Amino acid sequence: MPTKSDAVALAGARAVARHVRISPMKARRMVDLVRGLPAREALTVLQFAPQAASEQVYKVVASAVANAENNERLDPDSLLIRAAYVDEGPTLKRFRPRAQGRAYRIRKRTCHITIEVESVTPRAPVRKATKAAAAKKATPAADADVTRESEDAIPAKKSTAKSTKATKAAKKAEPTEEKAEPAKKATKKAAAKAESAEPAKKAQPAKRAQPAKSEPAQKAQKAKSKAEEGTE
Repeated sequence: MPTKSDAVALAGARAVARHVRISPMKARRMVDLVRGLPAREALTVLQFAPQAASEQVYKVVASAVANAENNERLDPDSLLIRAAYVDEGPTLKRFRPRAQGRAYRIRKRTCHITIEVESVTPRAPVRKATKAAAAKKATPAADADVTRESEDAIPAKKSTAKSTKATKAAKKAEPTEEKAEPAKKATKKAAAKAESAEPAKKAQPAKRAQPAKSEPAQKAQKAKSKAEEGTE
């Protein structure tokens, strides 16, 4: 829907309803309700408003839209209510008889309703270029250098990642101090046991070496053994 802030004012039309038999205050309530609205929206609001003055104001707005469409050849969808005001008209005096011969005055007020519409065309939205887009347009060579640097940096990143993985694996392979302490204690105990066993070995007496038998004695022994086997 068109609005007055973002539009350029063009030709318009107006409609006036004079000597409307309704008080100006009641008519102004409805006029204030539709002032500044698009014509189509104002007609919709007045059509469903519960106030009695909405019918008279609706007729004036519809007349202004028809004048703009038929006389000025304007698009009804582009119409905006530019001005809407109510002037006080002549007041009709009437009297009502009251008790004891008195008469009370009755004022039947009238008003003049004026509606002015104008055709507005919404301005084309101006797209503001972002700083990033302007920088890309202004420095294509700089962008190429950046892309080259990024491509060169990819192998370096891969090598750094490999080195970090190798360091993590080495750290995992290295035994921690907590795990190394029991191994050290076990080695110390084994060394102490070995040291305690060495004096015991030294204390044991050496076995006496049996004297070597002479060849004749060996032959005689073999003969005895063969004889024993034969007797068996």
